[in-house]
Amino acid sequence: MTDRSIRDEGIPTMTPRPLPPVLVLGTSGLGSGDEDAALETALSLLRSGLLIDTSHNYSGGASERTLGVALATLAPNERSSAAARILTKVDRDPETGRFDADRVLRSAEESLGRLGVDAVPLLHLHDPYVVTVRDALAPGGAVSGLVRLREEGVAASIGIAAGPAPLVQRYVDSGLFDAVLCHNRYTLVDRSAAPLFEDARRRGMRVFNAAPFGGDLLARGPRPGARYHYRSASDELRGWTAGAEAVCLRHGVSLPAVALTISLHADVVDATVVGVSSPARLEALLGLADTTIPEAVWAELDALGPAPSPIDDSRYGDDA
Repeated sequence: MTDRSIRDEGIPTMTPRPLPPVLVLGTSGLGSGDEDAALETALSLLRSGLLIDTSHNYSGGASERTLGVALATLAPNERSSAAARILTKVDRDPETGRFDADRVLRSAEESLGRLGVDAVPLLHLHDPYVVTVRDALAPGGAVSGLVRLREEGVAASIGIAAGPAPLVQRYVDSGLFDAVLCHNRYTLVDRSAAPLFEDARRRGMRVFNAAPFGGDLLARGPRPGARYHYRSASDELRGWTAGAEAVCLRHGVSLPAVALTISLHADVVDATVVGVSSPARLEALLGLADTTIPEAVWAELDALGPAPSPIDDSRYGDDA
């Protein structure tokens, strides 16, 4: 990736296209372990110049809280710049499962309090699986709460963030969102989110592709016990991935670098969200993103045929 710089691509608001693809640093596990290590990681993320993705319920709220503590230690100018690159999400009530407009407003209020900010550039509706799309879009539903927060300036933009592409598509079809995030469905193994992303781009939405490694299978290779999409990878999938890894090694590049490049260079993707658990992992990720992939790799990967993806989103086609 010598033709693009992924550093200092901080975007304070969802600015109009054209924009080069960027890395977004995920923080789903931030704050779940040693506090000093978490703070060190948070500071490295904030100083990276990259967008940071968090959520109300990540690590039980510790992800946002750790970022807020780290922000407070920065000098005013540095803090302002870093705060403008934090994207977060509203979540259902972790105890009751409630996910209506009032819950969205409360979730956002709690998130801003933890982060120590007055507004965010992007606020996603996160994993709305406990409500139907119809109820979420109805008056008093979760989406009406998000729209209100955008109108009040609490969020410059609003998005829908979830996994199953058909479910996400129904929210996109409402025309109410500025951005879409889908995870595990635009990878070396599975490209089922492509139609969703293409449609979102035609609508002028910003597209975030999360989890380009699909788990540790594409990040660490097809070893026994490797996982893809939150479950153990089948023998067939590990066999296919072993073939892909062999192609990469023949050309002197790593499987993770190829998997990341697929998302970073996709015409339908604006930003790629990758979880980062330490400063060392951040540096490793930047190295992967700077890798140039020989053209021959793509032809040889195509020759392997489709990967046996375990993802089946067919049951999400109806309002469920």
